[in-house]
Amino acid sequence: MADLTLEVAQLKQQGVVPCLAVVIVGDDPASHVYLRSKQRRAKKLGIRVLVKALAETATEAAVLKVLAELNQDPKINAILVEMPLPKQINQQHILEAINPAKDVDGFHPINLGQLFAGTPRNIPNTPYGVMKLLAHYQIPLAGKNAVVIGRSVIVGRPMAALLMNQNATVTVAHSYTTNLSALTKQADVLVVAAGKANFIHGDAIKPGATVIDVGMNRTAAGKLVGDVSYQEASQVASAITPVPGGVGPMTITMLMYQIVKLTKGVA
Repeated sequence: MADLTLEVAQLKQQGVVPCLAVVIVGDDPASHVYLRSKQRRAKKLGIRVLVKALAETATEAAVLKVLAELNQDPKINAILVEMPLPKQINQQHILEAINPAKDVDGFHPINLGQLFAGTPRNIPNTPYGVMKLLAHYQIPLAGKNAVVIGRSVIVGRPMAALLMNQNATVTVAHSYTTNLSALTKQADVLVVAAGKANFIHGDAIKPGATVIDVGMNRTAAGKLVGDVSYQEASQVASAITPVPGGVGPMTITMLMYQIVKLTKGVA
């Protein structure tokens, strides 16, 4: 983060203030929590955040109009739309309307296509953060068996592409996968993004594996837990990310990194 602070300061000396535009539609509590987290981190770095808030009843046309204006504004370097969107709005239409060059979440089909082609530009921030963690801790990937649980466009699919780009042998498991534990027990690297609290237990993990827990779930008691049973898994795995405090902070860090990258015009 110190490097990012320096880069933002250097940009400001050139008269350039990195600016993220966030479009938020409706009053989804989780979306507003995530937005506040982004605003706090951006403020510390000196990044400007412009929020375009629309009512729950906003039409798809209204959201598209806002995006068109942001796409054309030269002072806006990065754009993201908070999900989920109200049911009257087609999420894919909205993602496709963002200028790919300003798509800081990396969800535009062009950016996803570049990622799967092995020439990534803007990358979904959560899997990008996972890759940075793996690199920081020097976890070997080439030739290793990696299992990704979950196939969302936000995490699972781009995660698989990033791991393949690092020469891992990747299996993507999902709700139709049979005998899941047989797959997970072979994984040298296990990335879990299932959206189910304590879904993976210690007996489903290969001894010595690296476990990345992307899940964020609230228990009935209000406790935040991951998709992996941490106490069990930590007895088996050689490395495991905690929840909270693991992948979550990395997601916002990579968002800030990509805002600065887009501001500088670096491919």
